[in-house]
Amino acid sequence: MKKFLAFLLITISFTATQESADHKIETIDVSEENATKDLLPLVEDKQIKNVILMIGDGTGLAQIASGQLAVAGPDGLLHMQTMPVTGIVKTHSSDNLITDSAAGATAYSCGLKTYNGAIGVDPNQIPCKTILELAEEKGLSTGLVSTSSITHATPASFASHVVQRSMQEDIAADFLDSGVEVFLGGGVKWFHKDMRSDSLDLLHEFQNKGYEIILDKDRLSTSSSNNMLGLFSEDGLERTENEPSSKEMVSKALENLNTNDNGFFLMVEGSQIDWAGHDNNVEYLKREVQDFDEAVQEVLEFAREDGETLVVLTADHETGGMTMQRQVAEGDSLEVFWTTDYHTGIPVPLMAYGPKATEFMGWRDNTYVGIKIAELLGLGEFPILE
Repeated sequence: MKKFLAFLLITISFTATQESADHKIETIDVSEENATKDLLPLVEDKQIKNVILMIGDGTGLAQIASGQLAVAGPDGLLHMQTMPVTGIVKTHSSDNLITDSAAGATAYSCGLKTYNGAIGVDPNQIPCKTILELAEEKGLSTGLVSTSSITHATPASFASHVVQRSMQEDIAADFLDSGVEVFLGGGVKWFHKDMRSDSLDLLHEFQNKGYEIILDKDRLSTSSSNNMLGLFSEDGLERTENEPSSKEMVSKALENLNTNDNGFFLMVEGSQIDWAGHDNNVEYLKREVQDFDEAVQEVLEFAREDGETLVVLTADHETGGMTMQRQVAEGDSLEVFWTTDYHTGIPVPLMAYGPKATEFMGWRDNTYVGIKIAELLGLGEFPILE
């Protein structure tokens, strides 16, 4: 019996070691900057004129915390961490406990659960009215900003209705009639006649509708157009010198959208935080969290000055099963463990600043976020099937 127990213990120990070895381990260097920032205060509740929804794709607490350690230090804060209201979001889709970005974004845009891969449709593939579309009907201006292709799952779910996220040519065509004033991101190949399978010249079609086509950051900085289609790479942004940062795109979007006295709805996605999680790449993650957080800074500064803007920040899901486990090198770095190269079912953070921010406290389903934003903007009953 003792020999059997000894064998059992050895087997369990060996198995655990093997499983641990299969998990990718990296280190993240800890900044000595300790860039402390004050928490933003709660503000007086009043009528909300503008809503900015910020989605850090694949961003869980570990992604935020590791970004903080690398950028602001252990005693510092990222700009997103200064938001005074925090909640938690459950992320499952209608057909899977592990959501993808399409179902996750549709929960926010339409206020309902749907199947993985669905863009702006319910589980029966019936189109659902989105917050963005309702905002347009009410006379608000709208915008989508992303570091992926602008036709990727998250931005697509706010201005398109297709049964599968891979239908990016159809999504680009849907955008033409969406009424959205500002599109900024990547994905020129889904609009260019020489890159589309149907040779449709969507760039020309957008120009005919009054959109300025913007293909580099210099043109973006000087544009004063009311309607703009900014496509800065063939697909996702590649971080070249000709491409704008998220902060630069957000700054231009706010400049444009804020000219509407009725208000605006803007969705901003930090897309490639998710891609870094899929790659289990800490340096990539650090860069993308920092880029997204600089956009958050721009948004929060706007909201503080404006006083009628609600900012809501969340994620569609966590990616990578990221955790920080061991301190190494005399406290100069931490070991980061990745448990998968896909999404997980870990709940994600929910943060808010501005009027009615406290509505986003507590444990919430992802559908709650879209439903509550529609309510606060006075967009009527939600969700709505077309």
